[in-house]
Amino acid sequence: MSGINYDLTRIRAFAFDVDGVLSPSTIPMSDSGEPMRMVNIKDGYALQLAVKAGYHIAIITGGKTESVRHRYEALGIKDIWLGASHKLEIFRNWLDSRGISPEECVYMGDDVPDLKCMHECGLPCSPADGCHEARAVARYVSRFDGGHGCVRDVIEQVMRARGDWMKDDDAFGW
Repeated sequence: MSGINYDLTRIRAFAFDVDGVLSPSTIPMSDSGEPMRMVNIKDGYALQLAVKAGYHIAIITGGKTESVRHRYEALGIKDIWLGASHKLEIFRNWLDSRGISPEECVYMGDDVPDLKCMHECGLPCSPADGCHEARAVARYVSRFDGGHGCVRDVIEQVMRARGDWMKDDDAFGW
């Protein structure tokens, strides 16, 4: 049973911010000053399973680190935007290009740059440690912090509601 008050069977797509959602909001810096993000393996498992099941997934981040692109491309995600200083136009264009209505999409964000996209989608979500404004906009606030399973939480609930979680052999491999 899902803890999300939304008809999850309508969801066909997910869009995620990176810093504070797919990675913790505190990130180490390399000696050269480049951000080094941590990732959650369970989030990664859920993302690749959702891709295999035919869900559309977008990564929209203000960060510009190419390692982010490499990580999510390796999981099968094709729609990745780095350096997105204003996310709403990217989000709208992505929905249009994939034939997805806003009501069919989850957007998970944790901070002010995500708010417009969260207002635009059908199911806005926030990690437990999202800023006050993101949690206030969210229809669902995960019990997990960013980078600590919040993405797996929402993907798994949607896929279970739609009967796609562990439905075939794809669930038992990478």
